[in-house]
Amino acid sequence: MTVKDSCEEFLLYLSTVRGMTENTVRSYGEDYKKLNEFLGEDAQINKVSLQDLRFCVGSLSAQKFSVASINRFIASVRALFAYSQKFGRLQINPALQIKTLKAPKHLPNFMTGTEVDALCDAPQKNELLWASRDKAIFEMLYSSGCRVAELASLKLSDFSNGGKSALVTGKGKKDRIVYFEDDAVKALKGYLSERKALLLRLKVPGQKALFVNRKGGALSTRGLRWIVSRYSGPEGTNRHVSPHAFRHTFATSMLSSGADVRVVQEMLGHASISTTQRYTHVTTQQLIDIYKQAHPHG
Repeated sequence: MTVKDSCEEFLLYLSTVRGMTENTVRSYGEDYKKLNEFLGEDAQINKVSLQDLRFCVGSLSAQKFSVASINRFIASVRALFAYSQKFGRLQINPALQIKTLKAPKHLPNFMTGTEVDALCDAPQKNELLWASRDKAIFEMLYSSGCRVAELASLKLSDFSNGGKSALVTGKGKKDRIVYFEDDAVKALKGYLSERKALLLRLKVPGQKALFVNRKGGALSTRGLRWIVSRYSGPEGTNRHVSPHAFRHTFATSMLSSGADVRVVQEMLGHASISTTQRYTHVTTQQLIDIYKQAHPHG
């Protein structure tokens, strides 16, 4: 069986049997596209050697791919070869001997309280796009700690408790409840009245997506990223951030306020508590910085 055919079969397995999200499957697919480019589409899966795989990793390094990208590639290759070995496509798994690269530790990028307030106020102050919608997006991202893809997939039917909570589907198609505080609920209600008027005028009352564009179509993840980028750019707060910065800020704020790390893990939908514990490092660093600034001998 060729490496190309093995990749296609495994991607189908990930999306159907494993139920992985479209974005996750796409990421695997991007790695397998590189693998096929390096090995050639006619390469047989049971003929690939450790040297071949090391050549692939070395080629990525030579092309200046980041450590994170290379390690993701290695993880994708390992998963493919483990699957192929499980179903008898190869006897020896060369991918087991590939070592990941040591990645530099980066603390999550988060906003201060002043910065997040400024960004949440930017839509009404700058009026770049659709003020009520964009404010609702920012308030809801910060209030819930949602991933941007989770927010993009929200429908009106997902909400309960007067808009104070919603059911979202996260990574691995795992459902969880997220919560919205008063500012987010208020912003959401302001947007929904304008959304309703727009959809009636455009004669698309059956639109289920919560966030829509001016033409009544559902906002994509890319669209949400662009909105955040626009308001955090030179026309807005001039402190560029990604939607994920709201999630980082949410987690940091919760832990700084004394929330239990396992509760925050549940709210964020992290499979491993070690992922959540990264944010405790952020709050510790904050304390160190404050100490250095405030202490007489700092």
